[in-house]
Amino acid sequence: MSWHGEPLTGFDLETTGTDIETDRIVSAALVGLAPDGEPAFRRVWLIDPGVPIPAEATGIHGISTEHARAHGALAATAIAEITQALADSLAAGVPLVVMNARYDLSLLDRECRRHGVTPLSERLGAEPAPVLDPLVLDKHADRYRKGRRTLQALCAHYGVPLEEAHEAAADAVAAARAARRLGQRHRALGAATPAELHTLQIRAAAEQAESLQRYLRRTDPTARIASAWPLVPVGG
Repeated sequence: MSWHGEPLTGFDLETTGTDIETDRIVSAALVGLAPDGEPAFRRVWLIDPGVPIPAEATGIHGISTEHARAHGALAATAIAEITQALADSLAAGVPLVVMNARYDLSLLDRECRRHGVTPLSERLGAEPAPVLDPLVLDKHADRYRKGRRTLQALCAHYGVPLEEAHEAAADAVAAARAARRLGQRHRALGAATPAELHTLQIRAAAEQAESLQRYLRRTDPTARIASAWPLVPVGG
């Protein structure tokens, strides 16, 4: 059976912003997707990031500074639990689905280093793999399609329901279902193994970053887009 008919694990973060070096995790979810497409397990974390949550971020995911401080776990404790849960899932051989993996996994890596937690790559002895990123896969399989490539846009395009967008568990489930639909719709993706797709995405993500960088430099000569995937190296 192809990978898209096997169990998958979806992962998602909600954060204080978009900078992997300085922003913090506010909530996280790890959700197992069974072969029938329904959630098999669900782990959700609410975290006190230790810094104020900007109003712009609260407006997206609905988590305020006051709520996170009152009900969230200590950041170091939650980050350690999240990282170990990811390590356990990958060690079990289940593909990890992360929408825009470069962002989520790199931010988690920086949070580990900030709080003295062993990073995921060190726990695994290698970069996390296999990772399936619907954003990279969709751009690779359908590169000339017009329109946005947000999770909501991909779900609408591939007929995946998405309720409570920007709630970590809902986004994790939707990302996993979108990845499954990509494998069903695009024959070349569905025929590849998760390991082959992981290798393909390293190359595809670099090509996509280079293309975006060329476009941005038309107006900003200093524009620099990270090309590494699924993890941006420290200082990269």
